[in-house]
This record gives sequence, structure tokens and C-alpha cells, in this order.
Amino acid sequence: EVQLQASGGGLVQAGGSLRLSCATSGFTLRDYAIGWFRQAPGKDREAISCISIKDGRTYYAASVKGRFTISRDNAKNTVSLQMNDLEPEDTAIYYCAAYSSSGFPHLQANGYEHWGQGTQVTVSS
Repeated sequence: EVQLQASGGGLVQAGGSLRLSCATSGFTLRDYAIGWFRQAPGKDREAISCISIKDGRTYYAASVKGRFTISRDNAKNTVSLQMNDLEPEDTAIYYCAAYSSSGFPHLQANGYEHWGQGTQVTVSS
């Protein structure tokens, strides 16, 4: 059974940091790319970062570039998102997702085959 488990969300003050993790199982991670999406109340789900497990290519949305870092741990089948200098605008539910098709990155949610449950990130001002 394919599973993605996102964790690490929480409440943090502006300027603080959080590290999200996406634990994966049930598929060969190296054949996939993993993306992080977020969805704030009343807004569309947006792609914020993506990593190709095979070659390590990364993508960051302009809104998080320079503050967030995506990384992979192939031995643990885990992808992490280090989030620094958090802003109230980063408040959202964060999701990890996986796709195996060609092309990098995929920025549309419907391009992803597997999704984890969300983890809430709340940044207070």
C-alpha cells in the first residue's frame, strides 16, 4: 500500500523555523519526485517545493525561495522541508505528494499520483 505521512507542523512565531517530514512507503521512492504543497483557507492549493529523488533536482516557488530547503534521505525513504524565517503568510495546511511521470517539476496538484494527509503550520505575528 502506498503511503505518505506528513508530520512536523505546529505553531511558531514569525521568524521561527519548522521542519516538515514526509515518510513514504509502499513504492520505490527513487522512481518518483516528491512535492510539497500548501493550502491556506479560501485559497487554492499551491506547489511550493519539489525534489527529484533520482537526481536531486529541486524547485522552489518564489514565495519560499531562500527560506525553505527541501532534502531527501533515500535510506529512510523520507523527504524533509526545512522552513526558516517563517511568516504569517506561510500559515496553511502542508501536504506532500508523489509523482512518477516524466517532467520536472510538476506544479499542478492533478499531476501527482499519491498524497499524504496534511499537517497544519500556523505562524503567529
